[in-house]
Amino acid sequence: MLGLLALLPATLPAREVSMASPNGKLVVTVSDEGGRPTYALTLDGRQVLLPSALGFTADFGDFTEGLKILTTKAEQRDECYEMRQVKHSHIHYVATLLTIDFENACQQRMSMQFSVGDNDVAFRYLIPRQKNDNPKSAVIRSEQTAFSLPEGTTTFLTPQSKAMVGWERTKPSYEEVYQADAPMQQQSQFGQGYTFPCLFKVQAPPSAPKGATIAPIRKDKNSTATTTDAWVLISETGVSSQYCGSHLSDYKSIEAPIPEQSSPTRSLSGAVGGASYQIAYPMAGENNGIGSATPGIALPGSTPWRTITVGTTLKPIVETTVQYDVVEPLYEPSTDYQSGRYTWSWLIWQDNSINYDDQVQFIDLASKMGYELCLVDNWWDQNIGRDRMAELSRYAQSKGVSLMLWYNSNGYENDAPQTPRQCMNTAAARDREMAWLKSIGVKGIKVDFFGGDKQETMKLYEDILYDANRYGLQCIFHGCTLPRGWERMYPNYVASEAVLASENVFFNEESALRQPFDLCMHPFCRNASASMDWGGIIMNKYLSRDNKSRHTRKTTDIFEMASGITMQTAVQCVAMQPNNLTENELPQFEVDWLRALPTTWDETRFIDGYPGRYVVLARRHGDQWYVAGLSAMKEPLKLTLDLPMFAAGSKLKYYVDDAKTGQPVLTTLKVDKKGKAKVEIQPNGGLIIQK
Repeated sequence: MLGLLALLPATLPAREVSMASPNGKLVVTVSDEGGRPTYALTLDGRQVLLPSALGFTADFGDFTEGLKILTTKAEQRDECYEMRQVKHSHIHYVATLLTIDFENACQQRMSMQFSVGDNDVAFRYLIPRQKNDNPKSAVIRSEQTAFSLPEGTTTFLTPQSKAMVGWERTKPSYEEVYQADAPMQQQSQFGQGYTFPCLFKVQAPPSAPKGATIAPIRKDKNSTATTTDAWVLISETGVSSQYCGSHLSDYKSIEAPIPEQSSPTRSLSGAVGGASYQIAYPMAGENNGIGSATPGIALPGSTPWRTITVGTTLKPIVETTVQYDVVEPLYEPSTDYQSGRYTWSWLIWQDNSINYDDQVQFIDLASKMGYELCLVDNWWDQNIGRDRMAELSRYAQSKGVSLMLWYNSNGYENDAPQTPRQCMNTAAARDREMAWLKSIGVKGIKVDFFGGDKQETMKLYEDILYDANRYGLQCIFHGCTLPRGWERMYPNYVASEAVLASENVFFNEESALRQPFDLCMHPFCRNASASMDWGGIIMNKYLSRDNKSRHTRKTTDIFEMASGITMQTAVQCVAMQPNNLTENELPQFEVDWLRALPTTWDETRFIDGYPGRYVVLARRHGDQWYVAGLSAMKEPLKLTLDLPMFAAGSKLKYYVDDAKTGQPVLTTLKVDKKGKAKVEIQPNGGLIIQK
């Protein structure tokens, strides 16, 4: 099915174009009414995105006004591809692709390309060369691209930080606090808008008061319009060295509104001329002020894809793969990259642990647990030295463990002092360093403290990844931006932090108290869009080396174990400490389960949840299903789960927190004849169900 096209005859200028998803339920409508391009989305006949501005201003022309639609072209996309490190290993992408050609008053042209799946829309600008084959390059000064959501929508967002602030001027580092169920009108904490991905809850349409006029639901033969809430996840993908990273502005009024229209899709409050979020480019001060905040592209060229995932439940939000569906690998892997688990001393033992003897303890721990990797963090070049690092790597390999090493990305981006520095910021330095890493058997690097979202920084990410691939090194990034389709674009890319992660649970009790909320939020937004290196399944009771001092962990053991399933990354940190084994403080069934924890998934299914409150996911590794649940609720949470992946009447392993003692227990759970099971998750607790 090519989708629904509502076009005027080809000989006449089209004013409105509509196209439906393959199942006909998600419809995109694009208009050039009043000379200003807009788009809108309906799901099951219900408006989930109001008419929203499109267009951009380049150094050679204005594509925000005086535009008219010239031609359109629709075609079908039907593609299967394999992925090793995301929610699904085999992905089948079916979508309708619509290309719309526009012309402005100066007869300059650009195109919009929409890829419309059953629950996802991705769109981008295509910019050709103009008359006389010029210009051959362009600077995009600003985008008018907007997202206008219906009145009453609530938000699940994290603010964009100001530039060059915080510890050693390292922000923005995408490590701010999420707020749930906030109103759109609430301004961001720092006045810089919001970080992708951005999650919204569109309230169910109200009943019309007597005498009131509301916009009708536009039904077609496929419509099953309901009055339930809808969910919208907005992000971007396909950002490489060819563009900058973007974020959303604060919710604000749009200048130069489009005149009121009579079309029912354009008569809702909040449409163009009302208020919207808009695409915002990096701040000028990022990267220590070095580099342009506006992107430059070669022509013909394109912008990254902006993505919108919609659903009447959270299932499409959690399970979406649109970030990978519309991008392509940029190079071939140089080796068969392996996934796995790693130990990490720094999270609890901190800088003082970066010495040879302590690292031996964590290598031995990894070996005893059957883990593939051990991460050696900052200052290793000074505290251990390069000669002894080669020796340490040989020792690790003798134990069946490979090392990953930490690096500072600087450069000039900020003042973060940790070394090694200036090993990753230039091609010559990278080549020299990575050749040495390969020679001593290191398998991966963790690079920290990036400077922002300018095109200059996007190029640094890409250069590190490309060069690392030449030496068979996988890459994790910290103190960094959101990855945007990178798992498919860069085959040796693993994950990024880009979240207020586990180190903060160590740093202060406030973050420890917030951890359940955070890990019940991320499957619906941050981790729904890209792999996330949270940085540790924490098994110590206390956040200290002696496991007796400082503040306590606020989550249960089962919560921590289950988070290893709900958090998605192909190389997972299990932040066990040597004392977890030597002091026999963990029940043997926990140790056995942690030994067998997989990190790659063939299938992911959303079972139940609400952002920031609780989450239950099912993931399949081979023929084994794992169901994991987390709760941030203050009272026990009773749920009836639909578990069709298990045979009706089967008895399953059930890891759960005892309701009376709070202690972890391994018991059994029976699935009834309808494939359902009743469970209870304790406050800040978890559950795991498997065969």
